[in-house]
Amino acid sequence: MDPKILTPILFGALIVFSIYRRVRRNVGRQRVRPSRMQFRIVVFSLIGALVLLGALRNVEVAGAMLAGVAGGVVLAWFGVRHTKFDVTEMGTCYTPHTYIGLFVSLLFLGRIAYRFIVVYPMMHAAAQASGNPLAAYQKSPLTMAIFGVLVGYYVAYHAGVLGRSRALPAAAPE
Repeated sequence: MDPKILTPILFGALIVFSIYRRVRRNVGRQRVRPSRMQFRIVVFSLIGALVLLGALRNVEVAGAMLAGVAGGVVLAWFGVRHTKFDVTEMGTCYTPHTYIGLFVSLLFLGRIAYRFIVVYPMMHAAAQASGNPLAAYQKSPLTMAIFGVLVGYYVAYHAGVLGRSRALPAAAPE
């Protein structure tokens, strides 16, 4: 098989699998796994800080990202308040508010799909001119605001779930 065809197919399959995993985490009962949640908090915080650092050259873009982070924190607060917690023999579990998590994921994925479909030719030209393939994304306040919502939501939501789950009684031994 031609590598020029195989590479996009494999990359597309990886993206579809990642989307599936992201959506699956927003639906149904999940086990509270503190180490994974702490890892996600650290990773999202670092990625958000690095992207914000790159966006500081443009006040409008940096402001949009910070506004997005604030919006994401508000959504997370609302999401944690509507998350149901259970203590079972498996351990502490939580059922996230399905619509809030799906909204955040679909908002981000929709914006990326829009950028690829509508703005791809301009993005490709900007990458060739500046050498930075993400240059077109870093110049869009709307894209940075939506990315800020994603970062703010997941950092605050995981922190909220960890905090609420620690306040619950441990499962009774059998």
